[in-house]
Order: sequence, then C-alpha cells, then structure tokens
Amino acid sequence: MSKKNLSRKKLSIGVLISGSGTNLQALLDASEKKSYPAKVSVVISNKADAFGLKRAEKKNIPTHVIPHEDFTSRQDFEERLIQTLDKFGVELVVLAGFMRVLSSYFIKKYSGRILNIHPALLPAFPGTDAIRKAWDYGVRLTGVTVHFVDEGTDTGPIILQKEVFVHPQESLDVFSKKIHKVEHQLLPKAIRLYAEGKLSIQGRKVLIKEVSPSTSQTSACKGRQKR
Repeated sequence: MSKKNLSRKKLSIGVLISGSGTNLQALLDASEKKSYPAKVSVVISNKADAFGLKRAEKKNIPTHVIPHEDFTSRQDFEERLIQTLDKFGVELVVLAGFMRVLSSYFIKKYSGRILNIHPALLPAFPGTDAIRKAWDYGVRLTGVTVHFVDEGTDTGPIILQKEVFVHPQESLDVFSKKIHKVEHQLLPKAIRLYAEGKLSIQGRKVLIKEVSPSTSQTSACKGRQKR
C-alpha cells in the first residue's frame, strides 16, 4: 500500500451499544491497524453499566452515557444522540448491540449512513433474541447479516451475509459462540467496504464495486455508500 493511501483520513465511526460490546471490540481492534480505513471516534451507550464502555476507555476512545429514561420523548433522546455524534464528526453510525428502536427522525438524519449487525440470515428471525429463536426452531443453517438501517425492524438493504451451520446436538452456548465469531469478522469487513466507497444502494440491493459476479453473496458485501 502506498504512503498516500496510508495517510488518507480515516472514516469517523460512532458506535451505539447497550451491553458487553464484543462487536465493538472487534472494531476497536481492526481500527488500530494503519491499513484499516475507519476509526471509532466515540462510543455511546444508553446503559451506564454497559461493559463496552470499559472496552472503549481502555483504548482511549471517548465514551458517553445517554440514558433513554432521562428523556420525556424519544425525539429528545435522539436529539442528544445526534448532538454527541455530530460533536465528534461521525460519518457512519454503527449499531453494535444497541437495544433501542430508532425513530424515522434519527434514521432520516443519517440516511444511508447507519449499519447494523444481526445474528441471523435476514429476513429470517428479525428482531431480538435471534440466536435463540433460530436454535429453538431447529434450523440447520442460519448466520449473520450486516445491513443498512431503514425504518423497519431489520428490513434494510443487506450488505453482507455469512452462513453458520447448526448441529442438532450442540448446546445454545456453543452455537452462540459460533455466531459471535462470525459477527466479529463480518462487521469490520462491511465497514471497510463502506469506508472504501465500494457500496451503492439500488432499490433493495446493495451493489459492491470490484467484486466478481461469481463471488458468493454470502461473503461479498463491502464499503462506503455512494451518495
């Protein structure tokens, strides 16, 4: 890689969390590499006890706690989120275990600039507790999805998907660990592709530059959306 590429300004990411922050950790680790085209500029949690905050602080990343229950309306809560994200010049918002439904007001503000990771192969098992739902249902194949966020529940255009096979006799704990391992690989990959300008949305489809047509869609989605 040339010196010019190494010196290019990194995409500024704001990560929203509510819990342990294992996907956040994957992003923090990736962003430490000089060749990675994005950086975590701020981590925001609606829960003061979210362990992900400690992960960020350990890496000297600014953190903010914005408890949703402190606000009388969802819009007031989201206004504070927006003010904080704008303060840090955030260009891409990443939902990494953020357990709040965002309104159309917030989504329109960052249209085409919000990514979410979901522990299932959407459109199967949308919403919360997707890992357990897939395991309880007895599917033999599920996986992980990274998608743009729209005003529906896990309905936005799909960027990346990767399959995870389910063995009928494995425990939920073992299965969950398999899903999380794939999440930690897929989210940094999707953000890299976004940051490199390789994504464009056409209807419900996310098109990716410089990807061979023969490449499987389960491993093909990448980059900063063209706007």
